[in-house]
Amino acid sequence: MTKAFCVAGHTFHLTMPDGFPLWDLLTQYEDFSSDLSDTPLFALKIVEALPETELKPVLVSEPKDNGEPRLDLYSCAEGFVVEMAPLTTVPTCARLMMSKDYREGSLAFVKGSTRSVLFAVNNALMLLFAFASAPYRTLEMHASVIANGGKGYLFLGKSGTGKSTHSSLWLKYIEGSELMNDDNPVLRVDDDGVTRVYGSPWSGKTPCYRNVSAPVGAIVRIRQAKHNTIRRQNALEAYASVYSSCSGFKADRLIADGQHSILENIALNVPCYVLDCLPDEEAARVCAAEVRKEENDE
Repeated sequence: MTKAFCVAGHTFHLTMPDGFPLWDLLTQYEDFSSDLSDTPLFALKIVEALPETELKPVLVSEPKDNGEPRLDLYSCAEGFVVEMAPLTTVPTCARLMMSKDYREGSLAFVKGSTRSVLFAVNNALMLLFAFASAPYRTLEMHASVIANGGKGYLFLGKSGTGKSTHSSLWLKYIEGSELMNDDNPVLRVDDDGVTRVYGSPWSGKTPCYRNVSAPVGAIVRIRQAKHNTIRRQNALEAYASVYSSCSGFKADRLIADGQHSILENIALNVPCYVLDCLPDEEAARVCAAEVRKEENDE
């Protein structure tokens, strides 16, 4: 059985064997259902096993007890293989083979627990989406996003910095705020040059899977501090800030060129800030007052 989904205007297909019980567990994709007649950007197929092939390490992580997943990348004659596991310290639960243009993927499970299977499918789709969409002015981000006043506001930062906490403060204290996505939104520059942020079926630990979009009002990098101050970044700072929070295989020239194109557009046209803050009401109000200043002036 094959189903189609659409995220940020990009359609992709997922194929699984008839009778495979996973469909009932993938409820997070329901809002993104699309028409199978649409040409897909990429297609992922669940298979029993991958073909035997020689693997050459490209990006392989060291086992660390840091709670992070393991996604080890290898090159092969067919393209690339990713060995994945929910933690860097546990055995591989699945292997993903991608074609050289990232438009075809095959996923084989090694371990069969429900948690590991869901982890593998979600990460396989996220990787293929990030890699295949990059040449089309699209960025898969690691961020939390709030919608307010018809615009989307992205909060960036290292894991544990407080992105989700800051979003929750907006939801509590800034009237009219709604959560669009809490971990993996998508940025895309439209044909008219406007950068929009889209919800996705991937949202980390927070179940927020909304097929919504909005023009980006601002992008804010969160840093923990003992005070609440906000500063607008220059274009170079903005480029580096957004670059550090986007997903993609940056060693691939095609992907890197695509990312550069959208990053340049964002740095020159989207207001980007640094917020040094405490996890309190004042931080949300200081941030909202600054990033919504132009909107309020209107």
